[in-house]
Amino acid sequence: MIDFELSPAHRDIRELLHQFARNVVRPAALAADRSGAFPEDLLLRAAAMRAGMTQGEVPLEYGGEGAGAGELRDRRGKRQQNRFAVVAAEELAWGDVPFLMNLPGPGLGGPPVRYAGTSEQQRRFFAVFGQPGLHYGAYGLTEPGAGSDVAAITTTCRKDGSEWVLDGTKSFISNGAKADWVVIFATADRGLGRAGHRMFVVERGTPGFTVSRIEEKMGLHAFETAELRLDGCRVPEDNLLGGERYYQDKEGFVGAMKTFDSSRPLVAALALGIARAAHETARDFVREHYVRERPIPRYVQLCERLADQARRIDAARMLVWRAAWMADLGMPNAKEASMAKAYAAQVAMAVCSDAVQVMGVHGLSRDCLVEKWYRDIKVFDIFEGTGQIQRVVIARRILQNPPASF
Repeated sequence: MIDFELSPAHRDIRELLHQFARNVVRPAALAADRSGAFPEDLLLRAAAMRAGMTQGEVPLEYGGEGAGAGELRDRRGKRQQNRFAVVAAEELAWGDVPFLMNLPGPGLGGPPVRYAGTSEQQRRFFAVFGQPGLHYGAYGLTEPGAGSDVAAITTTCRKDGSEWVLDGTKSFISNGAKADWVVIFATADRGLGRAGHRMFVVERGTPGFTVSRIEEKMGLHAFETAELRLDGCRVPEDNLLGGERYYQDKEGFVGAMKTFDSSRPLVAALALGIARAAHETARDFVREHYVRERPIPRYVQLCERLADQARRIDAARMLVWRAAWMADLGMPNAKEASMAKAYAAQVAMAVCSDAVQVMGVHGLSRDCLVEKWYRDIKVFDIFEGTGQIQRVVIARRILQNPPASF
């Protein structure tokens, strides 16, 4: 039986996050969107709270605090780490998604290091996050010609003595320019397809590894995405995640997919937070600007629109929570993670569009957060796998496996 109940302590943490998002994060969102960055002292203040707010999970044995509150358990003693992570992500995304994405931590680079890295590699690469200041990891998979089609990456790697030599370009890499290290996916032999994939940790300052540009985007202005170049970049063989034996059974590609299975529910929770924020803003606008006692047709239509938004947001949340619950129990959740990601992004885009329409010219103002959310939300149907790719994953699982029972 699925149990989404949080303990009283975890509910208190969720409320703390909500208050922080409302009183600190949201008032800074528009200024950060215009300047392109959040103040460093604000990010340090948030990181110091260490209450489910660090981006990515640093294992407890390497100085981390997991999702920020130790090894979370529900009242039956079952692991609750992923469930609480999506709840916390929704609350902070309700404040501002770029702020959450700017919080220090290993980010999407964390899961490959945890899944594939040796104990020595995990200790070495996670150690940086225990040091003072803002430290970041990153995930270098996407290329100009290979985004949704992971198997089509063209960045190459070849062994030369005790080093690997990497050549290629990675694009739209989250926090790529300021990351202490980036997990780079490369192919040792394109003819082998997925079996040729390798994962390397490339550390900042490595010769041949450069930031070629910071991408300019429609939304998420305060969140950095970078293009990275690898030109004869020499990486020690100790930075090949898992060592060479790990890749005998297509494990490089499997490592990439495991990352998505754990991150897609979190991305869906971020979209859910934006959807909830836009819905509540539109709801409050209707309350303030319409006389509810008069049953005018437009008011009835607005009520129906708001009711539809609320229904779809709740349905999306159930998909997100189910995918996270399965991850906590160690159950395969690729289909459920893709369902959550695809549906939450669709819902959030529709809700933000509706909010702009409900508010009219007010919703189009650059001084209104709804306008910003409308720009920010589109990428959620693109990154971490497009909506089309999610449907492919869902269809494959439906055709390959019998329906799961809960």
